[in-house]
Amino acid sequence: MTSTVFRIGGGREVRRLGFGAMHLATEPGPARETSLAVARRAVELGVTLIDTAYLYGGGANEELLAEALHPYPEGLLVTTKVGVAKSHPSGEWKLDGRPAVLRDQVEQALRRLRVERIELLQLHRIDPETPLADQLGTLRDLQDEGKIGRIGLSEVTVDELARAREIIDVASVQNRYNLLDREHEPVLAACEAAGIAFLPWRPVAWGESGARAEVAAVAAELGATPTQVALAWLLGRSPVILPIPGTSRIDHLEENLAAEGLHLLRAHRDRLDRLPN
Repeated sequence: MTSTVFRIGGGREVRRLGFGAMHLATEPGPARETSLAVARRAVELGVTLIDTAYLYGGGANEELLAEALHPYPEGLLVTTKVGVAKSHPSGEWKLDGRPAVLRDQVEQALRRLRVERIELLQLHRIDPETPLADQLGTLRDLQDEGKIGRIGLSEVTVDELARAREIIDVASVQNRYNLLDREHEPVLAACEAAGIAFLPWRPVAWGESGARAEVAAVAAELGATPTQVALAWLLGRSPVILPIPGTSRIDHLEENLAAEGLHLLRAHRDRLDRLPN
């Protein structure tokens, strides 16, 4: 039977089906009020893993989650990402893993999230212009100072993951992965072998119409939606997969979380596994 929980870094237990906050509107107005309601409803429905990042609105997404959920209920883990910054004077976002930048972004995230420690802090991308040891060494120093609980990576290769593990204990990896996009299957396999949490971003995405039709056919047989089928497939794909589907609507949130109770038969999985990706 598929487990519904996972211990990140071997310790912090979360519900495997989480919530990605990227799509939540942060500008003042009705859309922001809806965003607050969505975040609160996620927690009401038992979500214990919420993903955000400094990139999402330059910290505005972090502030929104704090407004919606602080003081945080026991057991809730809000993970954020650093390592992307706006360049000057163009104002364009670019990778920036310089130690001073990473340290400042972590300090600002602590302030915006209203916490003394970020239980899971992920490097948004590896900055090729900064030595990996400098980037991860800075996060390790912040961990030693008690400001970070666990360290994760995002969009890494198998080789990069192996190199990183020589410097730090990697608790999570956040790569693009879904039913129709399995480019990072080797990274998933490496994470499974090491017991590292794998958080697929864009966990639901559709490719060619024929593939979508096959997913829809399985969904119709199960009385479910294609989205629920895609999420149930992820949950059954590997015990280390922690999907974080995002939405700005409560009805879609409830649809996503209901996927946890969807049982795919072996025949369904075989059909889905054969889909082109």
